[in-house]
Amino acid sequence: MSCPCTIHARLWRAGLGLLLAAVMGTAHGQVAPHEFGRFGSDDMLLVVAPHPDDETLCCAGAIQSARAAGARVAIVWITSGDGFELDAHVVEHRLFTGTQGLLELARLRMHEAGRAAQLLGVAPAERFFLGYPDGGIAYLVYDREETTYRSVHTGAEAVPYAEALRPGAPYTRVNLERDLRTVIDRVQPTWVLAPTPLDLHADHRATGVLVIRTMDVLRQSSRVRYWIVHGGIGWPWPRGLHSEETLVPPARARALPWEELALVPVERRQKENAIRTYETQMRLTSSFMLSFVKRNEIYSAVPYIGPIMSALIAQEIPVIAASDDYSAAERRGALK
Repeated sequence: MSCPCTIHARLWRAGLGLLLAAVMGTAHGQVAPHEFGRFGSDDMLLVVAPHPDDETLCCAGAIQSARAAGARVAIVWITSGDGFELDAHVVEHRLFTGTQGLLELARLRMHEAGRAAQLLGVAPAERFFLGYPDGGIAYLVYDREETTYRSVHTGAEAVPYAEALRPGAPYTRVNLERDLRTVIDRVQPTWVLAPTPLDLHADHRATGVLVIRTMDVLRQSSRVRYWIVHGGIGWPWPRGLHSEETLVPPARARALPWEELALVPVERRQKENAIRTYETQMRLTSSFMLSFVKRNEIYSAVPYIGPIMSALIAQEIPVIAASDDYSAAERRGALK
């Protein structure tokens, strides 16, 4: 059974309690239903994943712990991973790939996501693909003009997947917000797991902002816990499969009040099995993916620290202002 314990507790001595009150909207009067990780049969855990495989890398342990306690678990994938062109080249065994190749890659990734979810005990009725454009979520989240976005990878301007929640929905901010809200209203989560806006990947940052805004409107910000996948070059360390090692926060997000969710050996083995179902991703990034199989997972009740990120979430400055730290790998599309 998994158990939570606080790490980096010294951060609280610097007045982090005041920051929590400001960031998480204490004025709303919301409190978490109970201690995170102490799941019960009345719980519903919703994992919000930017791409297929993120839900397993970040949260396979939490998913298993929730299911073992009798809780329901749902996963919503914001994109279907149709922008990883390098991966499409490898899957198709050819130097050049077109839009159809990327759409086919996305369908393969959705199939892999279904297999991983099944291994982790997530029922088919609790799996939701939204089908929005890989690499385009930041444009949608920060779009003030409410224009239709055209994917630079597939050329699509609307959700192209029959498996999606709303096939044919135009790529607009309103539709993205509506579809996520539909999933939340349907499953009624007691806990939501989402990426921190401190993640290096643009889709992850934008997904985190989308969840922050949505849960704030619902006055349920205290129900969210944040995770990170793209923490910077060399993280997680060590790379490869080292299931006896401890996952520590990356330097770029070390100031957050991370909580540790411990994974017992059987949970680690099942997490590894779920990761390995992503055969399309393992061909290029196996060392990175397996490095998330550790003794623990980490979650923060606080999504970010800093006035720049606050302004971004409030749409007071353009999203590109936060893109200076994009790694070269991300700009090439090699992070996902």
